[in-house]
Amino acid sequence: MRLAIDVMLDYWIEDAADVLLQIEVAALPDQKLELQDLKVWTDTPLVAVIGEDGIGQRCLARGTGSFRAEYHAVVSIDRPTVDISTLAAAPPRALPGEIISYLLPSRYCESDRFEGFVHAEFRGLEGGAMAVAIRDWVHHNLRYEGGTSSGVTTAMMTFADRRGVCRDYAHLMCALARAGGIPARCVSAYAPNVEPQDFHAVCEVWLADGWHLMDPTGMAGCDDLARVAVGRDATDIAFMTVFGRTVMNDQQVQVRLI
Repeated sequence: MRLAIDVMLDYWIEDAADVLLQIEVAALPDQKLELQDLKVWTDTPLVAVIGEDGIGQRCLARGTGSFRAEYHAVVSIDRPTVDISTLAAAPPRALPGEIISYLLPSRYCESDRFEGFVHAEFRGLEGGAMAVAIRDWVHHNLRYEGGTSSGVTTAMMTFADRRGVCRDYAHLMCALARAGGIPARCVSAYAPNVEPQDFHAVCEVWLADGWHLMDPTGMAGCDDLARVAVGRDATDIAFMTVFGRTVMNDQQVQVRLI
């Protein structure tokens, strides 16, 4: 699977402010960058910072007034399809130390508030079977609807409203998985079949001895996702964080199969 990715960000920054970008595809064994080019119109040198869990690269820039960034990449994805339902659970005592935090509540994924629901709704399931059941529950019980959530919407709010966008689907699935004892992290990614085309958010769950991608929106499969960043929730994987006030003029994301 090969993807061509084109991104354009056009913003207005009222006062001079630092900007944290996470839009570059991560170089990983299952997704190889054939080419990439990032351009940011700024007078200040860019600073590269390694992403969460050593995955991907954050870019620190500085902007004032008109701020524009363009990113182009071609990535080759070679990721085997796995029957997740057959994978065993990994008890907390057997987890690598760096995985433990993905069992805990976070700002947007209040997993501790879902424990009763998960134990009742998914009784008798564990490991991959539970992860698949949670993914399917989120997919079938939420309605994908733009403009229904905001930067303060949490998994609990999405659970109550039963609607949202990919970010909300990912938050809710991660919260439910953690409540069921499955480490789960949010993933920002590019995928060709996302409608409307935009930055995409999915989940990864830790089963057996590794991470496995799952998309509760149903718009992407594990074989056509190009990871950008991972983290506890949207706090860690946001494509753009401005440490100041900003207005979006235009934003375009195009992902196509080649």
